[in-house]
Amino acid sequence: ARPRLWPRRPPMSTTWRRALTLLARREHSQLELRRKLTAGGHPAPLAAAVAAELAALDLQSEARFVAGYIRSAVARGQGPLKMRADLLRRGVAAEQVDAALADREDWLELARQALVKRFGQEPPGTVADWARRARFLAGRGFPSDVVATLLDATPSA
Repeated sequence: ARPRLWPRRPPMSTTWRRALTLLARREHSQLELRRKLTAGGHPAPLAAAVAAELAALDLQSEARFVAGYIRSAVARGQGPLKMRADLLRRGVAAEQVDAALADREDWLELARQALVKRFGQEPPGTVADWARRARFLAGRGFPSDVVATLLDATPSA
């Protein structure tokens, strides 16, 4: 038999393998990773330990997850309030979310693009049309000051 050049590795646990498979598809927050592993039948303490070890090895990163999530949400035309709520629900620390969202200053332009994509260039013609646009922007997660600035705060009669 040929001699081995490298020592034999211990077999990977199925929890570790599943976590790597999840992370290979997309970034996950610590909480998401633990939830998915637990939902897949892996014991909660083992899922937490594997998630922590992956974070220590920088194979899982909250910062990368937040940055990727924000990029994706901006591409979908979502505003900062919706992004913040989604990230908090996914277990990201509020300080980290606020810092990442504060880096972006183009919320008004993003709201303008979403509005034009949905309603075109024409300004609102009626109060009902103005309200419909304001609800649309609020539903997308844009703050009321951005909505008011974009719609000039006064509906046409």
